[in-house]
Amino acid sequence: VNDPTFSGKILGDGVAVLPKECQIFAPADGEITTAFATGHAVAMTADFGAEVLIHIGIDTVQLKGDGFDMKVQEGQKVKKGDLLLTVDLEKVKAAGYDIITPMLICNTGDYASVEAVAGKQVAAGDDVLSVEEK
Repeated sequence: VNDPTFSGKILGDGVAVLPKECQIFAPADGEITTAFATGHAVAMTADFGAEVLIHIGIDTVQLKGDGFDMKVQEGQKVKKGDLLLTVDLEKVKAAGYDIITPMLICNTGDYASVEAVAGKQVAAGDDVLSVEEK
């Protein structure tokens, strides 16, 4: 990821995907903790305790919500595969932003390991991270 905050794992370890679809889905069962007003990111706490941040694109907060549509709200319970938000990927790219989408475990230190399932195409509902308890 071409951003020091993400590549330096400052916010936690995780994985980054290049979305081909305009929909972002819940990676696990849990509760939405932050539904950013700009629609560019969403945070949740998985039922097993992982604090998950999904950030669509790099510096996309600068779009001030243009091209994003949040489908969840803070405090909402979600199941793995539920729709969290939609994004107009072409609009984001046309505005000059990278669409790479990091998904991080912000409380990485609480786990023995956080490993990406990398190097393959994934579909909604596929696991992209392996999180092992201590």
